[in-house]
Amino acid sequence: MSVRRRLTTATGAVLLTFAVAGCSSLGRTMVGTLSYETDREVVVTVTSPSVNGCHRLLAPSGVHRVENNTLVDIRLYPTRDCKGEHNIYLPMNTSYRVAPGALPWRSYSVIH
Repeated sequence: MSVRRRLTTATGAVLLTFAVAGCSSLGRTMVGTLSYETDREVVVTVTSPSVNGCHRLLAPSGVHRVENNTLVDIRLYPTRDCKGEHNIYLPMNTSYRVAPGALPWRSYSVIH
């Protein structure tokens, strides 16, 4: 194998490594399941949602119980846009139930 061919192969391998590393975060998911219960006691389970952005919970009236069986921590919000002071931190592999009389959760975001 010539020196030029080895150099070309090595350069290609380095560029491929950078390309894969640069694109790897595009499809990152929470790996696992996030389950939540509505006020009508309907349980919704989402498998490996994206780690990017604000996620609305699928119940229009909000949810009263969340079970985070993923590999990441999340923050729950009573608003639909992941904003506001009254939010709660929910570590991975834990669950949380809203206290009686408290606002239900309507959205969540991943803590990076």
